[in-house]
Amino acid sequence: MKRELTGKRYGKLTVLNKTDKRKNGCIIWHCRCDCGNEIELSSRKLKNGVTNSCGCEARPGDLTGQRFGSLTVLEQTDQRTANRSVLWRCRCDCGKEVLLARNVLTSGNTTSCGCGVHKEPENLTGKRFGKLTVISYQGKVNGHRTWNCRCDCGKTTVVRESNLKNGLSKSCGCEHSPKKILHFVDGTCLEHLQTSHISKANTSGARGVYFNKQRKKWIAQIMFRGKCHYLGGFDDFDEAVEARKQGEEMFLDVLRAHQGEKQSQAEK
Repeated sequence: MKRELTGKRYGKLTVLNKTDKRKNGCIIWHCRCDCGNEIELSSRKLKNGVTNSCGCEARPGDLTGQRFGSLTVLEQTDQRTANRSVLWRCRCDCGKEVLLARNVLTSGNTTSCGCGVHKEPENLTGKRFGKLTVISYQGKVNGHRTWNCRCDCGKTTVVRESNLKNGLSKSCGCEHSPKKILHFVDGTCLEHLQTSHISKANTSGARGVYFNKQRKKWIAQIMFRGKCHYLGGFDDFDEAVEARKQGEEMFLDVLRAHQGEKQSQAEK
């Protein structure tokens, strides 16, 4: 028997009634947000806590207002790519508007609507990005433009152009010195669990989220106490990002509770 959700609240959403629609075997419910907007959501999205509003609240990883080359992100749309990635409406400096997915923007490979495809690449020689000063152009590596840079500490390093421009690379790595004091609880590093650093092997632009081509879903996962914990598979990229965020908060609460128990026992 299907659970009746009418009248129940999920975050800012109140379920009004059940519709005749179905998605992947789940009932679609008509809901009203506290802001006044009304939307339809599946029982799965409501129950797993991923969707708590109509979207009026700022979502993690919101690209609105950010610039990528000649492109300025205007808004998130309701449209999706073939693999269900959200499309963002962007305006190029030439005035033309285009729809692009997050990974296309954050990869650094697309920096205009196409009007600047044949323009000469920007010369970054002599420019500074954080502690890095660009010395010379290194060439393309796996399709990405790279530059030789000298850090203020004296070391030289090769950095992707996209990482320089979007602020991901600001030093040779000396800022992340191993001498930094890290805090461990029950064998898990709090700084590592909360870090915003994204591995170079990551292609989604979101930590702990990747696209499974066989399942055609965005997978969210997290490492905790040396084990990889599966957080779910999602059709929507933003849902996977939110699940990852909730996973971090959940495991941080576990660590804090464990630390509190140890302190209480020590005081006794």
